[in-house]
Amino acid sequence: MKNKFLLILSCTSLIFNIGCKKSETENVASTTVALSETAIKMDGELPSKESIPVLFDEMDFQQATQCYLWGLPIVAFAEWQHIQYTTFNATSNDLIFYNSYNDRLGILTGNATTPYIISFLDLAENGPTVIEMPAGHTAGGLGDFWQREQAVIGEMGPDKGKGGKYLLVPPTMKDFKPAGYFIVPCNTVNMFFGFRALDPDPKTTETLVKQVKIYPYAKRANPTPTKVISPPADKKWYGIQPTGIAYWERLHAILQEEPVEERDRFFMAWLRNLGIEKGKPFAPDEHQKKILVAAAEKGQQMAMANSFSKRFADVKHWPDKKWDYVMIIKDPSQHTDNYDEFFERTSYFYEAVTYSKAMITKTPNVGQAYLGSYFDNTGNWLDGGKNYTLNVPANPPAVNFWSITVYDVATRCLIDNPQKNADLSSRKDLIKNADGSIDLYFGPKAPAGKEKNWVQTLAGKHWFTYMRFYGPTAAYFDKSWKMDDIKEVK
Repeated sequence: MKNKFLLILSCTSLIFNIGCKKSETENVASTTVALSETAIKMDGELPSKESIPVLFDEMDFQQATQCYLWGLPIVAFAEWQHIQYTTFNATSNDLIFYNSYNDRLGILTGNATTPYIISFLDLAENGPTVIEMPAGHTAGGLGDFWQREQAVIGEMGPDKGKGGKYLLVPPTMKDFKPAGYFIVPCNTVNMFFGFRALDPDPKTTETLVKQVKIYPYAKRANPTPTKVISPPADKKWYGIQPTGIAYWERLHAILQEEPVEERDRFFMAWLRNLGIEKGKPFAPDEHQKKILVAAAEKGQQMAMANSFSKRFADVKHWPDKKWDYVMIIKDPSQHTDNYDEFFERTSYFYEAVTYSKAMITKTPNVGQAYLGSYFDNTGNWLDGGKNYTLNVPANPPAVNFWSITVYDVATRCLIDNPQKNADLSSRKDLIKNADGSIDLYFGPKAPAGKEKNWVQTLAGKHWFTYMRFYGPTAAYFDKSWKMDDIKEVK
């Protein structure tokens, strides 16, 4: 006799009203997706024959959402690399100089205070590749395409800011170690190279950038000059993970180029059921496309929750305040004794890009410290249509400088406002209070007389912010310096 018991499976819907329209950017999740609200009929102890396809769809959908989260770091780099190669017409041996506010609008949580110099290197094309760094006040590094730090470059690297030659060695040539270089064995075929010039003088920065050289080791005797390219001012771009089927197209393309690591073999098995396989073209049928598009949307909603409302232990810098540690990955390798940091990695690389030990310094006066805030003091999302204030107490704990930067929730990039400004910092001429503290303002319109201390937000859009300390002092680590939450001004 058939059992009339019904096993109900449904996809929980996470709804985030982030106030964005699809026409404003391709990278916005908008509608709620619930793929399998169909009741699963049981035939005795077993699923009924007609329910088997529904269960397989549910398996594929659930696995696809997790593959979306798994792929966030490599898809972000692959998309950014694609933009540099196609939109900017850069090669593997060129540098992109992100200098102005407009230059940096498409970078995931980029700093608006200091310029970035970025290159994506293709070791399949180049073979072993040389980077010549000049002496100078720089901070940077090399990362693989899973965004694991491979080497530190600049003042905290082996060259100690005095300059030198780094040699990037492809994964298939780990024993290649010629003399005279800082050898960097690479985990992936594609590599990220980036640094910031920390000297406040822009002319010094420009001179330093022009001295950097990138070339294949095989052409070391007569290298092609490295070009320094600025992003085109007339083209809108975002170096972030695309949405919908484009996410899976970018993931499939980069997986064709990179080795499969032992930790990722289960994910590769899941992707096979979805039409993504190494060595084969990406040609999903209509049914697979439907699942992939729905999973990308649901996966992005999961990523938002995981990034903007972190549920990790000890994530608050001050336990009674709403300032989170942005850098929650314990080690740049993303590896711990008993597991790899899947959720921590997912959280950080949905909202940000690149990672290094310098960003999680535990040593006073060197490196950087990052705190993020996504809520006001009452626990509500930060709303671009409302007005807020933040008091920064006197003597912020930063040897070099501090900055606070506003980001658009939908893109996780610098807020693109009519003011053409996304940050306030100690490098700007801010109005100070008599006690040395500074009141900062965020909202659609500047409070009268406080324009210098204001960042313009956009009605209908939510935002979040990062507070950065460059050279965090002991007062940051012992928490003797304490900052309040962002408060709505009514």
